[in-house]
Amino acid sequence: MRTGPPTDQIPIAGQGRVVWDARRSAWFGTFVLVSLAGAVPAAIRSPSAVALCAVTTVLTLCAGHSVGIHRQLIHRAFRAPRLLEYALVYLGVLVGLGGPIGLVRIHNTRDFHQNQSACHDYFAHRQAVWRDYFWNLHCRFEFDRPFDARLDPRIVRDPVYRFLERTWRWQQLPWALLLLVAGGWPWLIWGTFVRAAVSTTGHWFVGYVAHRRGYQVYANRGAAVQGWNCMLLGAISMGEGWHNNHHTFPGSARIGIRWWEIDAGWWLIAALRALGVARDVRLPGDATRTAAAVAISPKD
Repeated sequence: MRTGPPTDQIPIAGQGRVVWDARRSAWFGTFVLVSLAGAVPAAIRSPSAVALCAVTTVLTLCAGHSVGIHRQLIHRAFRAPRLLEYALVYLGVLVGLGGPIGLVRIHNTRDFHQNQSACHDYFAHRQAVWRDYFWNLHCRFEFDRPFDARLDPRIVRDPVYRFLERTWRWQQLPWALLLLVAGGWPWLIWGTFVRAAVSTTGHWFVGYVAHRRGYQVYANRGAAVQGWNCMLLGAISMGEGWHNNHHTFPGSARIGIRWWEIDAGWWLIAALRALGVARDVRLPGDATRTAAAVAISPKD
């Protein structure tokens, strides 16, 4: 399935097409299908499986993806000892979205195109919800010309990250076997399949909504795509739904800025800082504010 760009005004760097990716589709589709088929029977047989799913989902999304991969690895919003850095990134890999190097590449690519004067709908989340879901979880974007995502050489050359990049799908297997032994098939269904389905689909949905509606305090001049702060999603997404804040202060470890903007990821970083293991923690301010950001409404 190929879908061309919706406008001929997209710069050459962003020209390309959306292509169905069979391997990607099978990966994400399997989690969803197994969850739909087995979640209810598994929950009836073992209610503890639901609690297991809740705990592991929060752990991998908050400590792993939001803190370990997004704020630490991608934006370098704080520094941690190397073993702790690896542990946080590993938890992020268990979310099931991809390997650490691939996730940095996807993030850098998306950010670059959103900040251009024109942006393909694949990166901008402009399409209807069903199509955007299909595009982002079952397809890939093929550029007409090679695009350089400008990855940090330290990340690309790191042997641990290279290993996780090669084996990120297989990292689910040891835990799946452990859950099967410890709690039977209900724990396997909820601890692996439901957790991954909720996490990966939820990650896409937060990104979809946070680029379409909510409230804004800042706007990035010249950017084709703006971020929005979403009250409900901001609270339940470990702080990732405060996307207007993030577009404005991308290098900040704290995404929820105002007192009502619940940010569990920041709470964890603040706790690590209090323990002395998170250093050089960057906060919202001139040093982390993108040069294109201008205030469009009162801050409080």
